[in-house]
Amino acid sequence: MAQRFGGKYSPQGGTQKGDSAERGTFTGAKVDPVGARANLMFLPAIILVFMSLAQGALGLAAGLLGAGAMTLGAWLLRGGLTAEAAYHSRKVARRPALPRKTLGAILAGIGTGLAALSHDGGIVAAVLFGAAATGLHLAAFGIDPLKDKGMEGIDTFQQDRVARVVDEAEAHMAAMSDALTRAGDRRVSARMEQFQTVVRDLIRTVEEDPRDLTAARKYLGVYLLGARDASAKFADIYARTQDAKARDDYLALLDDLERNFTDRTKTLLLDDHSDLTVEIEVLRDRLQREGVRLD
Repeated sequence: MAQRFGGKYSPQGGTQKGDSAERGTFTGAKVDPVGARANLMFLPAIILVFMSLAQGALGLAAGLLGAGAMTLGAWLLRGGLTAEAAYHSRKVARRPALPRKTLGAILAGIGTGLAALSHDGGIVAAVLFGAAATGLHLAAFGIDPLKDKGMEGIDTFQQDRVARVVDEAEAHMAAMSDALTRAGDRRVSARMEQFQTVVRDLIRTVEEDPRDLTAARKYLGVYLLGARDASAKFADIYARTQDAKARDDYLALLDDLERNFTDRTKTLLLDDHSDLTVEIEVLRDRLQREGVRLD
């Protein structure tokens, strides 16, 4: 479907205020980590089902089992690619609890081996085909992250608390986006994406220093919950009436929320810098008392 291109000099392009106008159109834009390659991994399973129909009872059973293994492997691969993208997008992250990409490669190999058996292939041939498929899968998509990133010196209990708050915040933002699809206004949807980019800046700041959770919890909980409820009410009203005043009021609300979230993020970053300065000065004084001079 065609989409209207907007900008600073286009109609309706000058309504954004404050810091929001400084952000580029593609700030925070994300590329789908799954992509066409992973989606094509479902195709061999479909082909195997049709090719197994004429192979007799045992061949059909092996083919269906192989197709099921391939389908499950392709599904795990999609989840693994998404988890890997989330891992790389953060400075502080734990390795995925379930190695989905590796399991997907193993299931692809099992499915390929069963496909060979369904077409009167021997055990040796099935094992060789399966091993080759597993190796090629790992070569094409890689393995899952195997270690935590940036977790040195971080309290895991505090990190778990942050993870729960972040999951709640992401759920609120997903609910807001779903609600705005009912409104059917692309300008409002684009404005919501820009606001969510600012929210995720605050989330990343808290993830990198869990001590900031107390100061940011109200923003990621209460404020987002209120924004979610306001989004649902706006979507219901605008879908029925197309009221321009309701849209302007809602956009003004997003402007206010974005400024508040931006200010909170800046404050947390300044506090972190102040804490670092204090720690450096304390260490410098301690070294001087020990007779170590720093020029």
